[in-house]
Amino acid sequence: MSEKAIHIEEHRDDEASKLGMWLFIFTELLLFGGLFLVYSIFRAEYPTAFHQSSLELSVTIGAINTIVLLFSSMTIAMALTATQKNDPKRALVFIGITLFCALAFLVNKYFEWGHKIEHGLYPGSTLMPFLDRGHLLYFSLYFFMTGLHALHIIIGMTLLVVCYFKVKSKNINSKDYVLLENGALYWHLVDLIWIFLFPLMYLIT
Repeated sequence: MSEKAIHIEEHRDDEASKLGMWLFIFTELLLFGGLFLVYSIFRAEYPTAFHQSSLELSVTIGAINTIVLLFSSMTIAMALTATQKNDPKRALVFIGITLFCALAFLVNKYFEWGHKIEHGLYPGSTLMPFLDRGHLLYFSLYFFMTGLHALHIIIGMTLLVVCYFKVKSKNINSKDYVLLENGALYWHLVDLIWIFLFPLMYLIT
C-alpha cells in the first residue's frame, strides 16, 4: 500500500512539473507575442525606416540559424525518444548534437551582432542619436528581441547540459525522464520563437 502511495505521489510530481513547464511556456509566448505586436505597430508607423534598417541584416546568417535550430529541435526530440527506449548512449549523442547546434547559433549571432556594432548600429552608440526615430526603434528592438532570444538559448543550453550529465549518471532514464522532457519542451519554445523572429526581421522588408 505504501509503495503504491509513493508511486502515485511521484506521478503527481511529474505531472505538476510538466504543468509548470507548460505554464512557463505560455508566459514566454505572451512576452514575445507582446514584443512581436510592438514591432509590428512601429513597423506600420515607420515602414521606410524599418525597410532600410532590415537591409543591414544578413538573411544568409538568419537562414542558416533557422536551419540549425530546426535541426536541433529534431535532435532533442530524438534524444527524448532514445531515453524512453532505454538507450542512454544514443540519447547522449543527440543531446550533444543539440548543444553543438545551440553553440553554432550563438557563434553566428555573435558575428552578426559584431557587424552591427562595428558600424555603430547598437543602442548606446555615438551614432544612434543621429538616426531618425524609425531606424532607432528598429535597431533597439532588433538587439532587445534577438538578445532576449539568445538569453533563452543560453538558459536552454544550461538545462540540456544538466540533462546530459543526469542521463550519463542514469538519474534520467526510461522510467524517469520528466526533466529531459521539460528541457525538450523548452528547446522547442526557443525554436518556435526564432521561427517568428526570422521572417519578421529578416524577410518581411
